Amino acid sequence: MTGKTILLVEDNPKVMWINTEVLESQGAAVLSAENLAEARRILAEKFPNAAVIDIMLPDGSGLDLLREIRAVSALPVLLLTAKGESADVVTGLSLGADDYLAKPYDIDVFAARVEALLRRARTVNENIAVGQLRFDLLSNQAVYGGKDLLLTQKEFSLLLMLTQNEKKTLAAEYLFEKVWGQPLNNDTSALRLQISNLKKKLFAVTEDITIETTRGEGYCLTMLTML
Repeated sequence: MTGKTILLVEDNPKVMWINTEVLESQGAAVLSAENLAEARRILAEKFPNAAVIDIMLPDGSGLDLLREIRAVSALPVLLLTAKGESADVVTGLSLGADDYLAKPYDIDVFAARVEALLRRARTVNENIAVGQLRFDLLSNQAVYGGKDLLLTQKEFSLLLMLTQNEKKTLAAEYLFEKVWGQPLNNDTSALRLQISNLKKKLFAVTEDITIETTRGEGYCLTMLTML
């Protein structure tokens, strides 16, 4: 686990402290979030190697966060559930959770499950390549021609979705709901800012990829040359 970064989403301070101690003792760095809002803020800027998410959170369900993650990433996810929450387990697995653990649990089992999660993740296809543009789905890193684009998670998610739908115009409402995990509600400022930053970072390394904005319709990515 040495050198790995784990996101812990847990509202119980005692459980958070114990889990953090165990993971850090095995060489992992821990990002802590007590609720969905904090987790979303962290994921907008940081790129953990795995996430451990409690389903019951004060501002919603961890399943909502899982759904948002799976819309844009193959990040390995371990769900923590209360004893007897079989329906949540089934829902979580169907949404793409990699594993689950019911509370209360043995701390050594917890550490072993996280280690197994990271080990399995290394065996799956973690990359998508489109010519010289490459996406690492576990680290949320995008590289063009060997140059790291230095994207935030939201920029990475937007670029991946636009690339996978090259030459198709994607509505602002669709992009916002997929990347932010909530309705747009007619405020496009956050999306426009992320698209603007993404365009600047692309232009800094290549003029072969453009993102066109069509007012009232959405955004369209085009690759100008054969990559």
